[in-house]
Amino acid sequence: MPPGTLLTGKWNGRIYKLERLLGTGSNGHVYLASYGRSACAVKLGKDVSDLQAEANILASLDHREKGAKRRPFLLDVDDAVVDGAQIPFYAMQYVPGVTVRAYLRKHGPEWAGIIGYRLLRRLSELHDAGWIFSDLKNDNLLVSDYGQVALVDYGGMTANGRGIRQFTEIYDRGYWSAGSRTAEPSYDWFSAAVLWIHVLDEKRLLHLTRTLLPQNRDPGELLALVKTNSTLKPLSGWFEKALRGKFASTQEAAECWREAVHGASRAKSQPSSRIPAWMAGVFAVSLLLCVSLMAIWLFG
Repeated sequence: MPPGTLLTGKWNGRIYKLERLLGTGSNGHVYLASYGRSACAVKLGKDVSDLQAEANILASLDHREKGAKRRPFLLDVDDAVVDGAQIPFYAMQYVPGVTVRAYLRKHGPEWAGIIGYRLLRRLSELHDAGWIFSDLKNDNLLVSDYGQVALVDYGGMTANGRGIRQFTEIYDRGYWSAGSRTAEPSYDWFSAAVLWIHVLDEKRLLHLTRTLLPQNRDPGELLALVKTNSTLKPLSGWFEKALRGKFASTQEAAECWREAVHGASRAKSQPSSRIPAWMAGVFAVSLLLCVSLMAIWLFG
């Protein structure tokens, strides 16, 4: 729909002005919209049941996190008549920010530590509420000032124990022969690990997906990328557990991430005990000169 389109709710009567398209998913379009002086995101689709299911998930999160210091996820659910056709929609909070890759390109890869920790803490909250995000990827994680994170597009979120509803192939553990497509915390741990490989080593990851035969896909191939990437290698212990589903809980995954990042930071900041090559060369020349002068003094 063109910018400036007015969307009037048939049942609740609220009027939304569509400002611009934010994104297109498998079951609808999401627009930045204004309602009075407030900004929100409005998702329109054709399948009423799909949109209602998503709205129910957001309402469930709002109920679970009642009293939290944040705006509610779900703001409105209604229908609108556009060009004679009735279109279902729901309004939700608008989350400003940029993708993880864009944020790191601007601010530097050192922000991956705090962003990764905050992501795992958010996933832990969802898992405690009985939900698995499932479609975790670069486009669905927005980062704003000072590394604040927000998950967007809850359309694929699935109740714990059910079959995954939506996924992106390279983030899917089934694609890598690393487990089933059952919604459980370990599914999100795997996707979180691939997220960082995709963001920080995109070229080699995509080359791997193009050249590996399906029967050769294995988490070990992803770990090989981690262990040969200077940024990811210090966290290889965390990646090993995440890719193989070895954490006891998402909270443990978050704490292990933080400890690994702090350990890598301390190791990087410690002065090296090795003598630089240039200094060793200078020392050798000085020693040779000293010996020569001593010989001239003794025997000259």
